[in-house]
Amino acid sequence: MLKRLIPFALPILLAACAMQAPPARSTQSPISNLQSLTVMTHDSFAISEAVLKQFEEANNAKVSILKSGDAGGALNKAILSKDAPLADVLYGVDNTFLSRALDAGIFEPYPSPALSAISERYQLDKENRLLPVDRGYVQVNYDKAFLQEKGLDPPASLRELADPKWKGLLAVQNPATSSPGLAFLMATIAAFPEGSGYDWQQFWRDLRANDVYVSPDWNDAYYTQFSGSSGKGPRPLVVSYSTSPAAEVFFSEGKLTEPPTGNVEGTAFEQIEFVGILAGAKNRALAEKWIDFMLSQAFQEDIPLQMFVYPVVEGAALPDVFVQFGQPPAQALTLSPEQIDANREAWIEQWTQLVLK
Repeated sequence: MLKRLIPFALPILLAACAMQAPPARSTQSPISNLQSLTVMTHDSFAISEAVLKQFEEANNAKVSILKSGDAGGALNKAILSKDAPLADVLYGVDNTFLSRALDAGIFEPYPSPALSAISERYQLDKENRLLPVDRGYVQVNYDKAFLQEKGLDPPASLRELADPKWKGLLAVQNPATSSPGLAFLMATIAAFPEGSGYDWQQFWRDLRANDVYVSPDWNDAYYTQFSGSSGKGPRPLVVSYSTSPAAEVFFSEGKLTEPPTGNVEGTAFEQIEFVGILAGAKNRALAEKWIDFMLSQAFQEDIPLQMFVYPVVEGAALPDVFVQFGQPPAQALTLSPEQIDANREAWIEQWTQLVLK
């Protein structure tokens, strides 16, 4: 536990004569010097109470978490309030919104010393306005029992999802309304580039002909359409996360010793989440300490079982359930933030015309 900061002692005046009464002892409480920090996040942010308390006690601070919708919604809120910032720090911008966030000019650079323990492949902003905190992978999951009962092997690739044998068996999310839905669209664009012999538009035409189901969000796709143990639906394939099998075991509270779901190879898209100090932050010094804290061993090792993503700091330990059932995919698809920013809205519109119209 880090040591609590000690308030600055008041100087004691020397007595002018021997008969002068000693000064009264100060009754000032450390809480009168309590610092405040507001951290704006997406709705999926989570931190254990013990770890948050560690930061607050070490800095005699009170941290307020301002949850502000999904990653895109939180960023919009920060941009709209940039002249009167609602928070000191924003966490949750990912690589699909990175260029837009930086172009808005709402972050101040901070080259945290903790960056030395993070691979440069995650440090996408060389000016250190946004610093990497964690990484995750959107990936197609499959229901093991369903496939075993039907005598089917899991799909061996992204392209195989369009095979007629998977007709009516895949649920995805709308990229216009869902973060994993947008990441999966990006995965298909990275795998089947425009202008190639088999491009992403043709892939989605084939998925539509294959009766793909489009959900408005992850909850509907996973819990209503998916046939896995947590789902109630008829479809054994769903766009979710590489950590979903580990989460199934963890949240079963001992009922499961093996995950009932698996991951389809070749379908993972990497998401990296960042944190940055907002321009005009009321407490810049404490904001810097918060970023150092998010990149510390304590916070990084708290991430997996709080948000079911992976730490970016090298050497941060993973919990046993991740080691057994939640290892990152061997390969993941990705696109540059600049490419995403330049084409995101056009791609979503094209997808809407291809799949929903």
